[in-house]
Amino acid sequence: MPPTLDRARPILAGAAVIAAALAVELVDELADGVKAAALPLIRRDLALNYGQIGLLVSVPLLLGSLLELPLGVLAGRGRRRRVAVLLGGVVFILSLAGAAAARSFTGLLVAFVVFFPASGAFVSLTQSGLMDAEPARREQHMARWEIAGSVGSVAGPALLITVLAAGGGWRSAYLVLAAVAAAAWLGVARNPPAPAPPETRPDQPRGLAAARHALAAPRRPGVARWLILLQVSDLLLDVFTGFLALYLVAVVHATPAQAALGVAIRLGAGLAGDAALLRALRHAGGLRLLRASAAVAAVTFPGFLLVPGLWPKLLLLACVSVITAPWYPVLQAQLYASLPDQSGVVVSLSSAAGLLGGAAPLAVGFLAQRFGLAWALAGLAAAPLCLLGGLWRSPSPAGHDGAGRPASAQT
Repeated sequence: MPPTLDRARPILAGAAVIAAALAVELVDELADGVKAAALPLIRRDLALNYGQIGLLVSVPLLLGSLLELPLGVLAGRGRRRRVAVLLGGVVFILSLAGAAAARSFTGLLVAFVVFFPASGAFVSLTQSGLMDAEPARREQHMARWEIAGSVGSVAGPALLITVLAAGGGWRSAYLVLAAVAAAAWLGVARNPPAPAPPETRPDQPRGLAAARHALAAPRRPGVARWLILLQVSDLLLDVFTGFLALYLVAVVHATPAQAALGVAIRLGAGLAGDAALLRALRHAGGLRLLRASAAVAAVTFPGFLLVPGLWPKLLLLACVSVITAPWYPVLQAQLYASLPDQSGVVVSLSSAAGLLGGAAPLAVGFLAQRFGLAWALAGLAAAPLCLLGGLWRSPSPAGHDGAGRPASAQT
């Protein structure tokens, strides 16, 4: 065998592992994008009210986070984590097929509830495996992960529009999702992330010791702050996206196709923001970018709600989506940095925080039922203000910012 081919083989194998892991994240966000764009169709087909929509968004997140809570600690490393990923992937696929088959609110709710812990096993553990495989390249892999998720989010509404144009409905879109998820499952089954060499990873506690270790983690400096700020930021990220299509149809009086276009603009602008963030981090610290982003969002999001007409709203929607792009990756990088070499604990703690964040969609749904969707979404304008308050003079963990620069470089 030629020496060049010998040298290329490990590189190709590593690229296949990364591609397989990113495909898992892509299909997860693809499912979220389809769900967000399809909610008006689901509501009409199953005759749901806003309270039931809030339950569909919130209850799966709450129960799923509860079921997922011990997952990161119990899955551990190596073979156990790989088995958990593959089993989670099978349930992930079945839950998408179950959503397509649902004929009632209860059936759809069950499918969505099952989807969340399956996503935790299939997606979150794949991410943690990728983080552990190359600890020195976590930031690069996290950036790629975010881009893959954004591509999936953008493709979700486009997939729904394509299925509708071909004469199908939201159920057909979920069947297509199940098929794509099966392809991603095959990829990660053949190319799992390899664990880091033993000399580069510390010994991990097991059993009850692992549980005590995880319970003590929030008391470490900065951990609770980043967990809370991640949930606050989600108000103007996933929570807002989940109600966007409904807002455009019910308040702005757009058609379902225009609402799907609005979700596509939202996610496409977010993808552009993710790409811009990669370049911006070369010149400024992540926390500095995050503070500036929150300050601008505090003005542009109320503007989106107040401006009349569909097209001006879509323009401001694109601006809000670009501006908020740094929120998740920078905050998540801070959380990983506050718990080095404990990616499994990060998965479990994120699930625990999700129990608190899961109440937000439920609150929006019931506020919309009582006061109207426009007033309910107006409450989300508090998110950038709370983010600014939480970041005020906030030091980053281990003396580094979200871009890996010394914290002193921010001042």
